Amino acid sequence: MTTLKAEKRDMTIKAKALRRQGKVLGNIYGKDRKNSIPIQIDTVDATRFLKEHTKGSQAIVDLGDESINVQLKDVTFEPMKHQYDNVDFQELVAGETVTSTAQIVLTNTDAVVGYLAHSLSEISYKAIPSELVEKIEIDASKVAINTSVLVGDLDIAKNDKVELITPADTLILHVSEHQKGVMEATEETSEEA
Repeated sequence: MTTLKAEKRDMTIKAKALRRQGKVLGNIYGKDRKNSIPIQIDTVDATRFLKEHTKGSQAIVDLGDESINVQLKDVTFEPMKHQYDNVDFQELVAGETVTSTAQIVLTNTDAVVGYLAHSLSEISYKAIPSELVEKIEIDASKVAINTSVLVGDLDIAKNDKVELITPADTLILHVSEHQKGVMEATEETSEEA
């Protein structure tokens, strides 16, 4: 698991001043914490971490005097400045169910025979920390023509320790012989929802 170095934020210093000093601001909150912990992370460290991790990713935030097992809950990116503004983490407690997301990553898309329609990039679910999943990889080259992959087809949907929030009948991808077939499959799934 990745460790991210951070410091407790001095709340007497304004956010703008900290950002000018090269800091990304954030918070760590949790059910067992009376108050959230305001933190600051060096921009370089935060950027490196966020290039490799997405919402739902687990990490250890090292505050020097305390290391906290967390999951990444929210990220604010400022496109005009091309920088991260804020990062929020939820503390993970063993045995406590949390809501999370898993990114859907398609592999071998160039090997697909036919037309590929990809309509879902992440799924939401609830699980205890030991069952959390950051990414779900789907080998698109193994999906036969005129076949769809639904959330319910994934291994995570078959895990009885995971409660799906995204409906099991949600379309993730469809491979069709013709582009028209892709559009029809997408329309059928939309009508069923």
